[in-house]
This record gives sequence, C-alpha cells and structure tokens, in this order.
Amino acid sequence: MGSRKPELPEPVVVDQFWANRRHDAIITELSTYQGHNLINVRKHTMSREGKLVPTAKGVAIKVTRLPDLAKAINKALAKAQELGLIDAEDAE
Repeated sequence: MGSRKPELPEPVVVDQFWANRRHDAIITELSTYQGHNLINVRKHTMSREGKLVPTAKGVAIKVTRLPDLAKAINKALAKAQELGLIDAEDAE
C-alpha cells in the first residue's frame, strides 16, 4: 500500500489571469476537499465589494488526473495553432 498523501489546510493558488474586461478571472488552485486532493480551474467574478468570488463555471478533478488534463490542454493548444485560431506568440 502507498503512503497517505498530504492534505492541504488551505487552497493554494497556482495561477490566475483575467478572462475578460469585466474583471472575471480564471483561477487555478490546488486544494483538499473531503480527503481528496484536487486541481480546480474556475471562473471567478468581481463582487460589488471588489473581491473575486468563485462561480459554478469550472472544473475540479482529482490531482492524480492532472497529467491527463495537461495533455488535453496541450493538444488543444497545438490544434488551435494548427487551425490558425491563435498564433504561436499568443501561446507564450
């Protein structure tokens, strides 16, 4: 049996970027929920108080699936470049 994986007491923000001019953000974080370590990529919207709050739009999966998610994102990036949807410079 493998050793028990560590649990995170608080979510750890890995990255965030603005999604649009309305100041919605896409935030990627690692967290532990009910004993499961998760990667969470979620849209956040700006509240009237000026704080980012999470929305229902996003995905949370077990962190063990992170290599599969990375592979899928990289395939989407390559396909978008192949189709001329974005330039290589846009991907950096």
